[in-house]
Amino acid sequence: MRAPGYPARRLGLRWIDLRRAVTTDFPLKAAALAISVLAFVAVAESTQEAQVSFRVPVERPADVPAGYVLRGTLGEVTVKLRGPQPDVAKVAQGDLHPVPDLAQADLARNDVQNVALRVPLADGAITAQTDPATVAVRIEKVVSRTLAVQVRFANDAPPGFQPGSPTFSTSEVRISGAQSQVASVAGVFVTLRFGDTPIDVSTSADAVPVDAAGNAVEGIQADPPTVQVNVPVLSTTSTRTVPVLWSLRGAVANGYWISRITTDPVAVQVQATPDKIAALDRVDTAAVDVSGLTGNRSFRVPLLLPPGVTLLQPTDATVGITVIQLSGTRPFPVVAVQVIGTGAGLVAETDPATVNVLVAGPTATLATLGIDSVVATVDATGRGAGTGPADVVLKVPPGVTVISLQPARVTLTIRSK
Repeated sequence: MRAPGYPARRLGLRWIDLRRAVTTDFPLKAAALAISVLAFVAVAESTQEAQVSFRVPVERPADVPAGYVLRGTLGEVTVKLRGPQPDVAKVAQGDLHPVPDLAQADLARNDVQNVALRVPLADGAITAQTDPATVAVRIEKVVSRTLAVQVRFANDAPPGFQPGSPTFSTSEVRISGAQSQVASVAGVFVTLRFGDTPIDVSTSADAVPVDAAGNAVEGIQADPPTVQVNVPVLSTTSTRTVPVLWSLRGAVANGYWISRITTDPVAVQVQATPDKIAALDRVDTAAVDVSGLTGNRSFRVPLLLPPGVTLLQPTDATVGITVIQLSGTRPFPVVAVQVIGTGAGLVAETDPATVNVLVAGPTATLATLGIDSVVATVDATGRGAGTGPADVVLKVPPGVTVISLQPARVTLTIRSK
């Protein structure tokens, strides 16, 4: 029997024991192989590109320009991430914050416009795209207005009672917000509620801007945001609404008369004990002096109240006086007709020599007219000797009008001297 390795020895080759080569230090060799395989896999994964998508809401940016406000709901978009697999795997949905890129917005516009979205990422190896790529936004100027505070009640006063005039810690509130929203505000209201018992209302209430329909306008800031309000609760049995009557003294100027008198308010609410209320049927104004008036005028005068009677809402009255001129007519039955423009060496006369004139105007003006205030003329300019008709021309003072002229045409006779 030949010894192991005989053929190899004959050929001059070294015998290699493969079984011993594999099994010698096998655990160390297996570990080294495993490490090599893991390193290969890690390198392969680190160079592999991955893509993932998330559905996230669009967030409102923090860089809205000063003096402007971003309006509306921005909705949701799909964010697509692309990058190395390990980096992409680290990104969670909560890490994504898409916002409108307001640097691209046109601040001069006041309507809806489409603005590109951007997604800030800490890892520069990852790129992000949104679907859609833009979002509709509305950027408006912030404006302000000042409005008077008004009261409205959420319920009725207790039976037999009514609210008196409210008082406020401030009578006006300044509102500010988006231009279109501020323009829609019709008023600023504080809403109050009566209790079950007739107790005066004294509370701090929110100042709420509302539109013409009475609905609150969202997104409007009020300054101050709350107002202290006090409303007395009054018994209806001791109040009454009575008319306001004017009182005059003196007389207007001659030739004028009063055509109309008005009062504002026309009626007021008064309060007193029931017996005094029952005896009161009107409230007079203090006397208005109209002496010498020749035109319209308004007077602000106090109201005269009997002892023990007060106004539910203190006020003065405005009395308006309308004054107009008296008009009339005045006859001038014999007005001499004057001939003007007679040529050299000629004389002229008319037939008839006088006319009858009736004028109208303010009586004060008519009373001051003299007999020579109305002038009648005929023009003989360019005419030679002869006889012919001629129109009569009248001249009257300012403010006076001619009603009739008889005759309006006369016979003009021109002859040599």
